[in-house]
Amino acid sequence: MNGNEYRVKPGPEGLLPPAAACCGVILPEKGQGLVEGALKSENDTLRVMARELLTRQNPTIFPGPLVLWAWREGVADKAASVLELANEIPGVRIIPMPDYRPIYPKIDPEAVINPCHPNLTIWHNKIEVCVFIGVHCHFANITLKMIRAGTNCYTITLCHAAGHEDSMASLPFADANQVRALTAAIRKLKREGLRPRYADTPGIQLTAAQEALSQGLVWQPAPVA
Repeated sequence: MNGNEYRVKPGPEGLLPPAAACCGVILPEKGQGLVEGALKSENDTLRVMARELLTRQNPTIFPGPLVLWAWREGVADKAASVLELANEIPGVRIIPMPDYRPIYPKIDPEAVINPCHPNLTIWHNKIEVCVFIGVHCHFANITLKMIRAGTNCYTITLCHAAGHEDSMASLPFADANQVRALTAAIRKLKREGLRPRYADTPGIQLTAAQEALSQGLVWQPAPVA
């Protein structure tokens, strides 16, 4: 990769970042991945993803409708693989994207992420690395550009289709096997001696909204502009 080629890196990149496809970034084939706009092997991509998830601030998984709802055979197993992944990332949170419709007049950034204003959830929770999985491609592409425009979040996508050139690291055609391969890559890094940023905070961390719900309390979200 020469110095003149476009790099898909964490922002903030500005109000209207270019679509990576218009800058020459091409989608990977099966068995490949994308890392910051460059084609890599699947194994190399998984290793980068694993390292970012273990070392950046407030790792968060954003599952979308394609894994939240059991709409076809195999989805339940993929959803189970996402929970397995989460259990290997100390300090991780899970904030769902169950619906794509705009949420007005305000969003509760501890309850959901929405593609119309994903930056609010990322800013509020100080998220510096996230995983999108089970999000329809056209909504994921819009969301990824907005995140790159206004936040410093490192975006990872495990795409059910051809991948996402607008995320920092992406795997195409990712089924439960690819999710479990990422889990295995995380375990391998830890065995090799990488100490996770949140090694002293094991397990999945609940947001305040999730904690209130788990206790049967009524959650009153903080106002968000």
